[in-house]
Amino acid sequence: MSQVRIEHSDMKRDESDQFVGYTVFSIDGHASSYEITFLSKNGRDWDYALNFAGEPGGEEQFLQIDERIETDDELFDDLLDAAIDAGKFGE
Repeated sequence: MSQVRIEHSDMKRDESDQFVGYTVFSIDGHASSYEITFLSKNGRDWDYALNFAGEPGGEEQFLQIDERIETDDELFDDLLDAAIDAGKFGE
């Protein structure tokens, strides 16, 4: 599997007390970086959206990483944990 590098991330609570966060990451062999955004009302059930972080890259690579996120729970959890860890909860 291609190496995933987390570039930066953050998580906050919005005015509705929902968790809103993101992680920007790159993958070996992919021309562009990606940004995955997370949203949860309760901190347990997560919705996400995947986008290019900067300049758009190839659609085929985008679809590959989107499918990988859907099927690879460890990758999803790593990206989510990076956002949660970057958040300043309880401080």
